[in-house]
Order: sequence, then C-alpha cells, then structure tokens
Amino acid sequence: MMQKWEFSLKYYQDSAYELETALKEIPAFKSWRDYDPGFQYPVDTRYQAMPALTKKDIREHFPGGFVPPGVNIQRGLDSGEISFVSTSGTTDDKVTNIWNQKWWDASEKASWKLNSDASRLATGEHPEAILVNPLNVGIASDTIDLPLAQRRLARFLYLSERTNYAAWTAPHMDRMIRELAIFMPVILEANPSLLAKLCRYIDASKQTVFQPGLIVLTYENPTTFHYRQIRRVFTCPIASSYGTTETGYVFMQCEEGKFHQNTQFCRVDFQPLKKEHGGPLLGRILVTPFHNEWYHLLRFDVGDLVRIDEGKCACGRHAGMILSATEGRFVNATLTCAGRLVSSRELDNNLSVLEEIEEYKLEQIAPGSYELHLASRAADKQKLSESAADVLKGLYGPAAKIAVIHEEMIAPEVSGKYRISKTLFPLRIEDYLEKG
Repeated sequence: MMQKWEFSLKYYQDSAYELETALKEIPAFKSWRDYDPGFQYPVDTRYQAMPALTKKDIREHFPGGFVPPGVNIQRGLDSGEISFVSTSGTTDDKVTNIWNQKWWDASEKASWKLNSDASRLATGEHPEAILVNPLNVGIASDTIDLPLAQRRLARFLYLSERTNYAAWTAPHMDRMIRELAIFMPVILEANPSLLAKLCRYIDASKQTVFQPGLIVLTYENPTTFHYRQIRRVFTCPIASSYGTTETGYVFMQCEEGKFHQNTQFCRVDFQPLKKEHGGPLLGRILVTPFHNEWYHLLRFDVGDLVRIDEGKCACGRHAGMILSATEGRFVNATLTCAGRLVSSRELDNNLSVLEEIEEYKLEQIAPGSYELHLASRAADKQKLSESAADVLKGLYGPAAKIAVIHEEMIAPEVSGKYRISKTLFPLRIEDYLEKG
C-alpha cells in the first residue's frame, strides 16, 4: 500500500484482542482458524490472511455465533442491556444484529473528536433534531400526525414520522420549520435526501429556518445536488458521519472535508480495486469493531467503496486511515460500455454540471444500456434530457444507449434510503479487487 498511516500501540492491541477472541472463542469464526498464519506474524499480516465477513454469514450464525461461551444473550435481552434490531433493505441487504446502546453511544462520542465543531458542541446532553426515515430510526406513523411530545425521546426530537417522504405536505414541512425554531437543536442529524427536500421547500416558499451549530449528514451518501440545495438554506457547518449498525461509527468528516477513522472503536482494512477500475486509491473496506463484548465481528464487509487520501490533512489529525471521499455502495456502482466500474460518486461528479436537476436515479438495464430518471423544474426538459445524455455518453462511452425519463420525484428504496444508481444485473466485488 502506498500510504502509511499512523496507528497507536493501543490500536494494535485492540486489533490483536479482537482477532484472538474471534478465533479462539467465537463460534462463527471456528473455520477461520485455518487461515491464521500464527501469532508470530504481525497482526496486520494475520488480518490480511482472513476472509471477509458478509451479511449472509451473520444471518447463518446469528445470534449465538457471535458471542463467547458463557455470555447469556437471553439475560442481556431481559435486562435491556441489548436488543435485536433489523436493518432495513432488500432481502439480500436485511440482517438482524445485536444492539448494544451503551457501546453505540461510546462509539459515537469518540467520533465527535474527529471534527472540531462536533467536539466543541456535542456534550452527550445537547439537544439534537433528527430528520431521517423512521424505517431507519425514530417513531413511525403514516396514518395520523404525531404531536411533538410523542416524537421526543430524551434529548432527541424526530422531525417526521412519515415513512414515505412523497407524503410530505406543505403543512407537514411547515411544522418541521416551526419545531426547529422551538427546539433549537445544537445539532441537526439528517438523511441528505430528506434534508434537501425540506430545503427545496424552504427556498421555494422563501422562509427562514433556525440554524443549528452543526448539521451531520448520515444514513446516505450525499450528492452534489443535496449539498447545493441544503446550502441555499443553511449556513452552519456540515459534516458527514459514516458508520453502520453492525460496526458503529467508523469515519467522521473533519472541518477540512476529509474522513478520519474512529481508531478508538474500530479497525479498518482496505482492499484496493484493480487499477483499471480506480485502484489503488479506490477500494472496499472491511471493518472490525472494538469493545463490543456482546457482538464480535471480524473484517465485516460493509459494502462500501472509499477513496484513500494521499497526504496529510490540514486539520492536523493524522492517526488512522484518512479518506478523501466515501464513494458509495458497491451495489450502486455501474459499468461503462468498456466494462470499467463507475462509483456513484463518480457518476454524481459528472452529472453535477447540470444545475437544474433536483433528484435523479440511474439504472443500468444491461451492459451499455441506461435509464436516467430525473426530477427537475427545468422549463425546457427536452434540452435537459439532451444535455444529460451527452454527459452520460461522455462517462459511459459514445455507444451507450441512454433513455432519459422525467419524474415528479424520485422514490426512495424499500429501505427508506435514496439510491442514485444501480445495475439491474448482479456484480461481484471479487471480480474488481486487486489480487494479493
């Protein structure tokens, strides 16, 4: 690897502890012992010799396969120390996990140190407004509107109870604007697609909105269009937080825009893609959480592509892996006519020249064939269609067959999250990874 990151002795001790515990005590990793070259080798070498843990593996071994002998899961459930939570998504994506709230909170608190605004503002007792799909977190109600008191939970206020944001009405969004002024959150945590929709409404209706100290974007990869729409309304700092239900908080975006690894709570192994697909700086990550005695995972494939940063960060933080960008989920990647992998971020960077787009989704129907679904208020939609097709041909190749379809809005996936691209045929990450 061309980049040498800085890791503490504690990081390597935690890495070794998780590896030894998994191989010696955790039933799901019994078959992994044969991969281990032995404790006489450096811990990095031992990790690199291990396979990746998938969601399919979790489904097959859950729950007892991920706890040490003697750990009583039922006792933890009865005491409320843990619970079972299911992630939203398709059948292949959906998985049930052991949820340890105390560990999750500690992981989040450690991530705040990686952003100056979060470190200054987040105390653990600060008021926080949350605008995410209730399918992911929160209190869902699609039949009746819930009063503010029923959407309060400790220091949190959930701004919307609707699982389908197509059902947001003007009065519903007006209520969100009012409640931000009433609640005055220090931090606003949001799905970028949902916050962008609210911001389009605020901008169009020429309203003003309470400015929190920090906006934290989470649950989705924000697009250039999301940032533009949010920035028309909010002037406060914005940072993206990256993590998963399984692994806790993995990366936090600093005030300089780069992503820093939460080394106190996780190990990250990077596997570059082949050079023709964007490697060695572009690749996938495998995450090993630290300090969760209720749920031991090793080299979990979170399913995302990231881009390694080549230098130091101007924020002054140098510990751990540094990313210049998160590039989106591998399942959201598409292929050029020549077969080169295109991350959702690369697609977004190319489409960003079309400022009239509000939302979009690209579906690759077959090799060389694409459908671009657009939501836009452009007066001349034919001109926008032609411009979009030209951009996509420049990216995917002149032989690409492009169909542009205009929509009133782009619906989220069944997970409640916004997906900007996907193929309608399967791709295997192993076909794109650099060998060795």
